[in-house]
Amino acid sequence: MKEIPVLYENDEILIINKPSGVAVQGGQGILHPLDKELPLQLGYPVYLVHRLDRDTKGLMVVAKSPLAAAKWTKLIGGKLVRKEYTAVCVGTLNPKKGTLRSAVIQHGDEKPAVTHYEIVSEQKISGDDGEITLSTVKLQLETGRMHQIRIHLGKNGCPIAGDDKHGDFKMNKILKKLCGIRELQLTASRLSVPLDGKECVFEI
Repeated sequence: MKEIPVLYENDEILIINKPSGVAVQGGQGILHPLDKELPLQLGYPVYLVHRLDRDTKGLMVVAKSPLAAAKWTKLIGGKLVRKEYTAVCVGTLNPKKGTLRSAVIQHGDEKPAVTHYEIVSEQKISGDDGEITLSTVKLQLETGRMHQIRIHLGKNGCPIAGDDKHGDFKMNKILKKLCGIRELQLTASRLSVPLDGKECVFEI
């Protein structure tokens, strides 16, 4: 497994750039999860304080002690750590800026889910069946349900390119051929965290 990039480190936390395809937590049938591989890379244990889907890449906070994990879990739960995602989607949304609200099924129960979005750019590419619109979308979560962004965008006719679960499977094949897109185009791209009494922003 490739080395996981560490973008920032202090006595309490690391900020890492998790690759796509890496599960955050181990379990049955999961090879090379982050919570096993990162300690091997660093030479000391780490403690999870939040998660990203296996197929989502990008910025994560990881704690270096149980005490730090408790502190940062509380900060994240209190929305003092702000996360922004960037997705490349097939199609577009109208209006260009707004909020998606619809329930997400989790463990057999309907859970309310809210996603704020803004289309920041659009481009047209030519395919055999005509033009395809690809939109770059910035997203912020008000709730944190599993696959929430993927489900909301898929339901609203703007699926994420490369999404093999909630996306447009036919379009994924076309984009793989036209653009070489082989993985989910969803990134945790911006992280705002309180450090030393001020807000620090990390972006990729």
